[in-house]
Amino acid sequence: MGTRDTIHTAVRHVVPPAGLTRALAVQAMVYAVGNGLFQAGSAVFFTRALGLSATQVGLGLSIAAGVSLLGTVPLGGLTDRYGPQRVWLAGLVLDAALFAAYPLVGGFAGFLAVVVTLAAVDAATGVARQVYSINALPPAERVTAMAYQRSSLNVGFGLGAVISGVVLAVDTMAAYRGMVWFIAAVFLVTAVFVRRLPRLPEVARPAEPMSRLAVLRDRPFMAVSLLSGLLTAHQTLYLTVMPLWILSHTDAPKTVIAGLVLLNTILIVLLQVRASRGADTTSGAARASRRGALLIAGFCLVLPLSGLTRGTLTVVVLVAAATLLIVAELIESAGAWGLTATLPPAAQRGAYVGAFRLGTQLQYLIAPAGLTALGVATGGWGWYPTAALFVIIGLAVVPVVAWAERTPRLGEAASEPAVGTATPVS
Repeated sequence: MGTRDTIHTAVRHVVPPAGLTRALAVQAMVYAVGNGLFQAGSAVFFTRALGLSATQVGLGLSIAAGVSLLGTVPLGGLTDRYGPQRVWLAGLVLDAALFAAYPLVGGFAGFLAVVVTLAAVDAATGVARQVYSINALPPAERVTAMAYQRSSLNVGFGLGAVISGVVLAVDTMAAYRGMVWFIAAVFLVTAVFVRRLPRLPEVARPAEPMSRLAVLRDRPFMAVSLLSGLLTAHQTLYLTVMPLWILSHTDAPKTVIAGLVLLNTILIVLLQVRASRGADTTSGAARASRRGALLIAGFCLVLPLSGLTRGTLTVVVLVAAATLLIVAELIESAGAWGLTATLPPAAQRGAYVGAFRLGTQLQYLIAPAGLTALGVATGGWGWYPTAALFVIIGLAVVPVVAWAERTPRLGEAASEPAVGTATPVS
């Protein structure tokens, strides 16, 4: 009986309950199959199928990242104007069209046009997807629903990576064209899922609409965005800095890196919902963010020990450090969802969620080079000031969130949209 209860509990934390939460999780998994397939195979596709140099690919992706950074707030405002479901649906259709056009791209200029447009579309749809989840569900269910979606995303990413392995093994032009057309089809299927989601009631608009960039003047909220964004450096630490450390400063075999990536995927699928408990209020989300920061600091103290060990003990230390960072990721992600669900005003939620993402975009610009220089290039001593940095962020995040919570938001007078009254889309 005990074993049966344990299995039932484990399944309940992986399989979402029936209803809207499950529908959102299923569309997330379908979308992630296409997204994961392209992430795993894009570098080879760009160089082999499109004939681009590594320099051209890097430059194009950097320009696209800049467009995403600059466009996150104004494009997030589209969600407030047209509604999250409409923007989300339009974005998926545009994604499908752009991926279908990839095999027709000729030269760097065509590649740049597609990746820049994709970056702009993804900036808009990412906000719309999150705002829909917030608006469609009661406050007590929002963070849990986003946790189920993230768990499902990782399942989809894994399936996409497996498919990409087949494509790379075949290694023909026809296979690469088929890959992007398959991705386009996946996005169209996702669009069908989104169209069938319940239609939400209109959110009351303020009499004088706020400028799309006005949210940047909300200093308490932007301070929260900065701190929360810096905490997403756990992604950079796990996927970039830790592998470089393993290769250059430990005697662990290279295969350990792949094993740690798999460990990350498995634990997120199994534990993300559990780790999200208590993050559905502003204060709970702030405390989750603090715990995440302190766990990242713990990772920074444990990982350098692997440079002093040998053999099996090195692998043990690496697994321990990786587990600390995974748990930090699980808890920090829940904290970020809680903050985006509770702090933005209903009528300006798109602009505010877009602004919240600026902190993450900033992290993507500075963390890869900065954390690699501190953690890897110094030979190891740089991990200690890095740990101190995350301790400072962790200590600052709770009072900064409290500051933001007691400060009225722009557009605060608009009413919260009703939940539980959505109507099916015909």
